[in-house]
Amino acid sequence: MATMRKSSSLPGIMMLGSSMPKADGNFLRKPSLSFRLGHGRVDTLPGPRPTDETILAAEKLRSAGWRQKMLSELPRPQTASKIEDVVPKNMRHPRVAPAWLKHDKQVLRFYGFFQEHVTERPDENCRYRQVCFMYHMEDGTLGMGEPRVENSGIPQGQFLKRHRVPRPDGDGFMGPDDFRCGIDVTLYGRTYHICGCDRFTRWFYEENGIDIGEDEPLVEDRWQTEYKFRKAAERGGLPPSSQAMDAKLIAKAEIGQAAADKKLTQFLLNDRKVLRFKAYWDDTTLYGGRIYFVLHYYLADNTVEINEAHCRNSGRDAYPVFYRRGPLTKKNQMNAYPGMLSSDGGVYLPEDLHVGQAINVWGRKVVLYDCDDFTQKFYMEYIERDQKANSLDVSEKPLRHSKLMPPPHNDIGTEEDSLINCQMVQPKPHKPDVAKMMIHSGENLRFEAKMVNGEPEDECRRFVIAFFPDTDRVAVYELQQRNSGHMAGKFREKARIKNPETGKYFELRDLYVGKVVNICSQPFHIIRADEHCLQFLEAHCDEFPMADPLACARRLIPISGEPEMRDEAGILPDRLKELAAQSGVDLVDHEIITLLRSFGMDLPDGPRVCGPRVVEAI
Repeated sequence: MATMRKSSSLPGIMMLGSSMPKADGNFLRKPSLSFRLGHGRVDTLPGPRPTDETILAAEKLRSAGWRQKMLSELPRPQTASKIEDVVPKNMRHPRVAPAWLKHDKQVLRFYGFFQEHVTERPDENCRYRQVCFMYHMEDGTLGMGEPRVENSGIPQGQFLKRHRVPRPDGDGFMGPDDFRCGIDVTLYGRTYHICGCDRFTRWFYEENGIDIGEDEPLVEDRWQTEYKFRKAAERGGLPPSSQAMDAKLIAKAEIGQAAADKKLTQFLLNDRKVLRFKAYWDDTTLYGGRIYFVLHYYLADNTVEINEAHCRNSGRDAYPVFYRRGPLTKKNQMNAYPGMLSSDGGVYLPEDLHVGQAINVWGRKVVLYDCDDFTQKFYMEYIERDQKANSLDVSEKPLRHSKLMPPPHNDIGTEEDSLINCQMVQPKPHKPDVAKMMIHSGENLRFEAKMVNGEPEDECRRFVIAFFPDTDRVAVYELQQRNSGHMAGKFREKARIKNPETGKYFELRDLYVGKVVNICSQPFHIIRADEHCLQFLEAHCDEFPMADPLACARRLIPISGEPEMRDEAGILPDRLKELAAQSGVDLVDHEIITLLRSFGMDLPDGPRVCGPRVVEAI
């Protein structure tokens, strides 16, 4: 049977905290940091085991684009998400915004005025009251206010409460289309004139492609002008008068304070300095005209002298003074009696003279059109104004007298003789061209023609048109045709005949093969020319280009690349004319004859034009 032992722990309870612990080495903390070769510092103390989520996150961090990769692997919805699925119903913006949402806090502001009749006032009979139109686009309402004027005695402020204002004709309500700058608007029986708008209103109309018009200055009545003048006088904004300045100088002199003499100083600084302008005045009286002046402005005392600049044989008096030297006022006035006080100012100063503008010289409009070099230098140095830039050209245009046309010829005598009778009192015979007559004397160029008036009995008739180059006369002879019923002989005697197409006499260039000319009211188609005529024309190809082979060949440049033009066998004249017509070149029969005579080939089947020779000549 076990026996109980005596407890040995109880006596040691009283010694707790007062005795040293047992130094057996179990109470020291072991270090956990160590160093391993190839790893550096390591912690040998085993930590908590990582979870699966931590391991998965660490594996994802191995790649840089793990977020994009995961997003691409996520399942996507089969249909695109709608705005109804993303935005709540109370936060959606409607596709077609209503006016209260689209034009929220947008106001069109116009400025205008209306005229009010004033009774029982000696200084005014009407008054212009300024108003401001406020059109609210969110609900189409219109309000009107009047700016308050101090001590006006008129209830001002809100002039028209904000509401939808009906049109005067009763067709709907007032809208943006009813307001423009410069028009009159009638509201409730009162007419307002709109004279301007603000920047937003002008931008709004321009964005919508509407011309709102230009701003107009506000109209001021007599009361407003006097009110501004009184306020400026109360603030001391008006300059003192010359009488007040003179009284001030006199007071300073009485107390012994010497004042500087401005006129003497101006004279000493600007003596012998004169501004010289050139001017003119258009005198509109019965026997008046344009009068030129030389204007002298004396800087020493601000006086003006105007002298007339007469030209030679002008017919005017020899004294040139137009305005005697003295101060020139802008507005002319006369005092009722001597010694009466007159208004201050109004005298022309150097800054009031502009080249290109007019000044008032006792009711006459004198225009300054130029100045001298000293005047130009003075203005550039002191005022920085280029007077030469606005110089006017006053040179008079040369007179052009209308030439009287001679009367028409009455068919009596030659036209040259009748014209000399109109030009001279003692007419002389017309001088012919003697050199032309001596060179071409005896020449006779003959063309064969047929009448093409459409009559069957005239189709077989043949004529010879003779042209005489020495006097440019034309004669027509009819050839004998058997059983034609017409006698041969002279059809039109030799004379100078006018060409109905040009209105001038027939010339050599008007007659060529293929041309239809009208002589004696009958159309003649020229079909041939004799050998002498062709040789004469080729010898004078400078006057008759249709007989120049090179000129005719150059007209065939558009068809020089055609295969038929390269053919050694040549090309028929009719085919050549057809090819030229297809390329826009209208060849006449005389040009074809010239090409055949210069580049022709005689073949059994008929003459042809040698194309290679024509191309070589080009």
